[in-house]
Amino acid sequence: MNTQSNALPESFDSHGIRPASMSTTLPMYWSIRRELWENRSIYIAPLVAAAVFLFGFLINLLSMRRHIGASPLDPAQQHELFATRYELSGALIMGTALIVGIFYSLDALYGERRDRSILFWKSLPVSDLTAVLSKLTIPLVILPVLSFAISLATQFIMLLLSSVILLGSGVNIAALWTEMSFFHVSFVLLYHLLTVHGLWYAPLYGWLLMVSAWAPRAPVIWAFLPPFVVCGMEKIAFNTSHFLALLQERLVGPGGSMAANSQQKDFMATLMPDRFFSVPGLWIGLAITAAFLAAAVRLRRYQGPI
Repeated sequence: MNTQSNALPESFDSHGIRPASMSTTLPMYWSIRRELWENRSIYIAPLVAAAVFLFGFLINLLSMRRHIGASPLDPAQQHELFATRYELSGALIMGTALIVGIFYSLDALYGERRDRSILFWKSLPVSDLTAVLSKLTIPLVILPVLSFAISLATQFIMLLLSSVILLGSGVNIAALWTEMSFFHVSFVLLYHLLTVHGLWYAPLYGWLLMVSAWAPRAPVIWAFLPPFVVCGMEKIAFNTSHFLALLQERLVGPGGSMAANSQQKDFMATLMPDRFFSVPGLWIGLAITAAFLAAAVRLRRYQGPI
């Protein structure tokens, strides 16, 4: 008889083997991956916006190619024409990402209560704080970085299309690549996305996540009705619009009034690190964001399925 077959296996402790402990960053990583898997509109919507813009840009280039022989463009007109289109492409993709971030935040915590999947997710070794922070990371970090990458690729394709279609038309192709300051503009775009669309809009996303964690029905109504009521009550009671002005400044960005007057250089100056990070509204907004997130974490912990 083989006595080894009846012997009990040696324990892991006898070999000094211990179960591998879970990394503190691993739950956050997989929580973010989960959000990207479940919400494909996060990257599909900006890609569709870029594709639509490229299609319109291609049609515009073909039309320009037919008419450019009759009235050639001088260098100033050429620079203004193409610079405007590059700015429009970035604005369209950033605007699409902003809309996606708003609707994602409204549905992030409400959706898992509505389809009762919150019962499954709470059974996993992932804290409510990690779950809420992973959802906040999407509009604050993932969407700005994704918008930057898509905008960069879109503008590069625009340069290639312009070079191929306008070749031999009298347009200075070399100037298209030098005057656009491709890498400089890309860096400014990334910085703008991370500061304004990330840090400056953080209170808006925090508010939307808190409403998403609490709303019994129709989170869109509960998100936009209270600010509307507060603005109306302030106007009726005190005949002032301070709260509306705060909302407008938060939506437009720091130095929004200067941007409205088309003083673009002054507006970009407000985004310089020494000025942007010294604005009290930025830090007050981040403190309010922390309060909204704390409320969202607590609500997720105690709110059940709808």
